[in-house]
Amino acid sequence: MAQTTVPQEDPALLAAFEARIAAGESIEPKDWMPERYRKQLTRMMAQHAHSEIVGMLPEGNWITRAPSLRRKMSLIAKVQDEAGHGLYIYCGTETLGVDRHDLFNQLLDGSAKYSSIFNYPTLSWADMGVIGWFVDGAAIVNQTVLAKASYGPYARAMVRICKEENFHKRQGFEICATLAKGTPAQKEMLQDAVNRFWWPSLMMFGPSDKDSPNSAELLKWRVKRKTNDELRQRFVNLTVPQAQAIGVTLPDPDLKYNAETKNWEFGEIDWSEFWEVVQGNGPCNAERLAARNKAHDDGQWVREAALAHAAKRSAKSSAA
Repeated sequence: MAQTTVPQEDPALLAAFEARIAAGESIEPKDWMPERYRKQLTRMMAQHAHSEIVGMLPEGNWITRAPSLRRKMSLIAKVQDEAGHGLYIYCGTETLGVDRHDLFNQLLDGSAKYSSIFNYPTLSWADMGVIGWFVDGAAIVNQTVLAKASYGPYARAMVRICKEENFHKRQGFEICATLAKGTPAQKEMLQDAVNRFWWPSLMMFGPSDKDSPNSAELLKWRVKRKTNDELRQRFVNLTVPQAQAIGVTLPDPDLKYNAETKNWEFGEIDWSEFWEVVQGNGPCNAERLAARNKAHDDGQWVREAALAHAAKRSAKSSAA
């Protein structure tokens, strides 16, 4: 059997590319780029887009159970924003020469990854507040850095997405602050949600730097500008004072302030739980994929109607 040879990239092109990265230039779709750079970007952006789409599900469950019309409208708007974020990023992946339908099919068949946080259940209305506060707060920490990513389309998508994520975080924190001033039952509900989502939110940034298989390359190419651990620490530093301000206790007995480093030191993360969820064994992995597949199947008639309409218009245009 003949062996397939992998074409070697031109050293001069590679050197010029790395020089542009080092100079802080933006790489655009028509620019030459190493295949490994293209592959890593596609993987990372697809995972991000999938996370936005799956992330609609935990909150969508609470739209009909929101405690007021105002809360319902805000939650609908947030879920709609997340759908838009997914579409922006899928569009970005297509500038790398991939088909969004292929990526989405990978999500549906379970071969693609998305953020581990969305495989946890939302058990109470307080979860809507804590997801906005913690999960969108973590996303902002990560995505404000991605707004300076070396790949232009990805960085530009992050600028708009971060503006909307800021509203999501404010909405979530406002829900939490309201519950924190409420009845004993409301305070208990809020504390329970905080207890359940704190550690999964820290896991959102990915494995620790020593165990991250992709960070070194992404940092070298300035797709990422901060390590997973650096981003996680920034999130903790921002969130602890917010928790103190509304009188919520974060579920970490080892949490303490280090006056020398000016960081809030936190306890050991249970990485075995993280890897279980990533490998498909989380509380809601099967449920999330089943919901996405059902929505895709239920929308088949819409896709067929759109294609038929486009074909009819094309035929009329050709006849004219």
